[in-house]
Amino acid sequence: MIALTDINRLYRSDEIETTALRAIDLSINQGEFVAIMGPSGCGKSTLLNILGTIDRPTGGTYRFQDENVTALSDAKLATFRRDHLGYIFQNFNLIDDLTVEENITLGLVYRKMAGSSRRERVAEVMDRVGIAHRARHFPSQLSGGQQQRAAIARAIIGKPDLILADEPTGNLDTENGAQVMDILTQLNNEGATIVMVTHSPSHADLARRRIDMLDGRIVISAETMI
Repeated sequence: MIALTDINRLYRSDEIETTALRAIDLSINQGEFVAIMGPSGCGKSTLLNILGTIDRPTGGTYRFQDENVTALSDAKLATFRRDHLGYIFQNFNLIDDLTVEENITLGLVYRKMAGSSRRERVAEVMDRVGIAHRARHFPSQLSGGQQQRAAIARAIIGKPDLILADEPTGNLDTENGAQVMDILTQLNNEGATIVMVTHSPSHADLARRRIDMLDGRIVISAETMI
């Protein structure tokens, strides 16, 4: 599904040059659940941003379902993100003046879908993540766990091929973090491909494969024990 070949990411300013990623080779199969770990500054979020086309590599090739993503224009990248990706952020990134239902519906704004089908799909995903009873509430009226469940619903509403999760439990307590991991595990068991950045070894162990990074390189890639 995904093939990264010799991916490098170099950041330059007037006085300094920083290499965030070095010669990354990585393949991810459809239906995998991959956890990426490593110390702060090791390049794991940069790698996730390249997978999500939020950032572009300085060198190397990113192929997704045999399409060369690195060669796409900005306009085609926007279409690629719409059609294939769902993103879950650590800080939720919900819009404060929209209700939960409206925030989730944003995931369908650029898709051609009849109003009745759109409402049915929104109701379906809200029920799926246990947030339907908060549909008319605003983000400020929700707990952190409820906000993250709403963010997950927004990420999966378009039925993406790939779900990218950047520290999805980082701002949550233990109980809410476990609930979020339960949702991600269930999605993966149903066939979703997930790549997750995390600092939690116990959450990484719930993935099917763990990748450890250091100084912009992959140092370990191994199956977990689940």
